[in-house]
Amino acid sequence: MAKAGKAQTMNLLQSAARLSRTALASRLNGRGLYPGQDQIVLALADEDGQTPGQLALRLGVKPPTVTKTINRLQSQGFLSKRASEQDGRQAHVFLTESGRDAIKAIEKSVRKTQKLALKDFDKKEQKTLTKLLQRVEANLSDTEYVEVDEGPEEETPAAAE
Repeated sequence: MAKAGKAQTMNLLQSAARLSRTALASRLNGRGLYPGQDQIVLALADEDGQTPGQLALRLGVKPPTVTKTINRLQSQGFLSKRASEQDGRQAHVFLTESGRDAIKAIEKSVRKTQKLALKDFDKKEQKTLTKLLQRVEANLSDTEYVEVDEGPEEETPAAAE
């Protein structure tokens, strides 16, 4: 019976991840963004001018996947590419004005999706879930789990908006 419990945990984890991606994708689609594009925009919001290879490494995906998504975002007007000043063979990716405008829409979509996912969770349960998911992520990525002090309490999803 213990094996069924472990399998159920993985099934629930996978189901929750899939449903959260679907809910977020639905919100982003209403803003003209496709699944995965938000991650590139947010990565560039943190550090504009990265190369496709840097973005792929940062996001943990293969370079061809990033290149395809960058090209689509560029055709949608969210990004621009410029040749490197040091190496003309290398391109750097930058947010356009539309791309910078999309950041707030992405963050709002994430907050709304999080609010829905964590409905009826109190602050302690939210904090516990975050710590547990960080440990799962560390285990699956074969990295050491380091508990991070989040500082002051964040707004609860119910209070956000």
